Amino acid sequence: MALGRPPTCRDGAISVLDMHTGGEPLRIVTGGFPPVLGHDILSKRRYVRDQLDGLRRFLLFEPRGHRDMYGALLVGSEEPDAHLGVLFMHNQGYSTMCGHAVLALGRYALDYGLIAEPSSPETQVNIHCPCGLVRAYVQYDQGKSGRVRFHSVPAFVFATGRGRMVAVKLHHPDSEDLAFLYGTIITDGKDALSEEPTANICVFADAQVDRSPCGSGVTARVALQYHKGFVLLNQTRTFQSGPTGSLFTGKAVEETKCGDFKAVTVEIAGQAHYTGTANFYVEDDDVLKDGFLLR
Repeated sequence: MALGRPPTCRDGAISVLDMHTGGEPLRIVTGGFPPVLGHDILSKRRYVRDQLDGLRRFLLFEPRGHRDMYGALLVGSEEPDAHLGVLFMHNQGYSTMCGHAVLALGRYALDYGLIAEPSSPETQVNIHCPCGLVRAYVQYDQGKSGRVRFHSVPAFVFATGRGRMVAVKLHHPDSEDLAFLYGTIITDGKDALSEEPTANICVFADAQVDRSPCGSGVTARVALQYHKGFVLLNQTRTFQSGPTGSLFTGKAVEETKCGDFKAVTVEIAGQAHYTGTANFYVEDDDVLKDGFLLR
């Protein structure tokens, strides 16, 4: 039986390594993807979106994935301090930040040799995401990686409001590529500081449900709690996933600015685990080879 290569893939199979962080899947592309063109991380994101989007569907949709699969494509970075660049993929397109993926990629970078000389008890991994440079810190002892924490790019409250919905035009001080509404966080309402975990659920992209507490969502919740005076700098809160019960911790560690907005750097911590590897092919007579989703 002859196996064909995926559409627009030059050399054969696309290989992947799968992980999960708090139950939320991450499919890391490890080989076979065509070159990604662009002078910076955002232009590479546009190139993949406009020229190679069929491979996103091929990798994440059924029958190889599912509606809630999430992907990471490693690319070169123009940032001199970056150890790796990454583009994030989901069922609707390409997000600009993903906390659960950063937690997983921190471990992956150490375990698969992307960091030349890991140090104990913790190794810093600089990950260039479309939103900017994110610094991850990976527990490392006697050749084994563990729990990961990362410091976000500046997180700020764009607008607050109660009552009836009012149309708000989004914009971002750094790039209009970052100015879009990506997801909704549904919480238990326990924003004030407490020893008890506060639960939430994140729904993003095309009704995709995060199984983890959601790293980006927790970052946003911490920024909002700090903005409202519910927490102070370096006060740690525990955030629980509604679907799985898994836990992340989060805290605001530094005041900063993003354009004219008052912002904070947020630290998120969690644990990622490996689940498997795969090579994906196509057969030419497979009418479902390009992928599909059930609605």
